[in-house]
Amino acid sequence: MRKGTRILVSLAAVGALLSIAGEAFGEGTSGGKTYTVEMGNMVYAKVPTTAKVGDTIVWINTDTVQHSATAKDGSFDVRLQPGQKGRTVLKKAGKLAFYCIYHSLMRGTLPVATS
Repeated sequence: MRKGTRILVSLAAVGALLSIAGEAFGEGTSGGKTYTVEMGNMVYAKVPTTAKVGDTIVWINTDTVQHSATAKDGSFDVRLQPGQKGRTVLKKAGKLAFYCIYHSLMRGTLPVATS
């Protein structure tokens, strides 16, 4: 491997580690906090009650089937295969109702305050 290539690979690794560390300490890529919501056993677990505009929601599908987190107002739509995760940066305040497009009984509400 050439020296320049090694430096680029090292910088990419450092960036990835900093991103992971930021999530671990509740910092989102948008400058707000990061919350994790798991989808499993046909429910959304640990939906935050103190999220604010600018915060990030990391959705993780821990189930064996596909799920989504789809806002009724169209503000987000995250569709995940088993084992996948995705992100939503909250851009508006209010009580955001969301559901799974694949399972009609999976529903939730995400209260979002202004920042």
